[in-house]
Amino acid sequence: MTDPQIKHTDAYAELGRMDFSRTDVATALARVADVTRRSIPGADDVSIVLVGPEGAHTAACTGRPAMIVDEWQYQLGHGPCLAAAAAYLTVTVPDMAGESRWPDWADRAIDAGMHSSVSVGLPLRESVGGALNVYARGPHAFDEDAVILAETFAGFAAVALANAHRYDGSASLTGYTRAAMDRRAVIEQAKGIIMADRRCTADEAFAALTSLAEGSHRELRDVAAGLTAEVVHTRAR
Repeated sequence: MTDPQIKHTDAYAELGRMDFSRTDVATALARVADVTRRSIPGADDVSIVLVGPEGAHTAACTGRPAMIVDEWQYQLGHGPCLAAAAAYLTVTVPDMAGESRWPDWADRAIDAGMHSSVSVGLPLRESVGGALNVYARGPHAFDEDAVILAETFAGFAAVALANAHRYDGSASLTGYTRAAMDRRAVIEQAKGIIMADRRCTADEAFAALTSLAEGSHRELRDVAAGLTAEVVHTRAR
């Protein structure tokens, strides 16, 4: 089990010192995710997901595995993060190997190196939902105290999002998620390219894309953008 790097009381103080007049939404959420990972016993990766009218996207994460595990939920259309965001509740997966609610997603999570998780729905407004997700490489990594800590940090994420938006130039939370989905569209474009080239399914194309990202130690979006740019350049010649 991964030991916490900072005490939760110090973490609360660190987040409480954030100056939202000088912190944009992305930076605020990245800081909450990082502090959460360093504070919860057993946590190896943390992500914060927002779900708006245009779909879901990972607004902040502490590592590539969390991003990939999240993206598989978007690809499959289900998983603990989406369930937590939809109903504003806490969803735990003690052991991916025995997960019966979303077995196909759990298999993908294991492939990415994650074996247990906690997802906490965020109390957001407008037509946007969200969740804070804590992932661990080992099964049964989170006890009751760890779950309570995750729920507390989810509250910080919601407050950070609300306050950062008050000072940020974005018109609304819905507008922010729509802009983020526009940036995520490159992943869908890359999937389409792979599907056409290999004559494979969407799931197989996404698996190939994540394999490229892991093999090159690059972010999924960067790999997708590179592939798309390469195809556009080739067709333009």
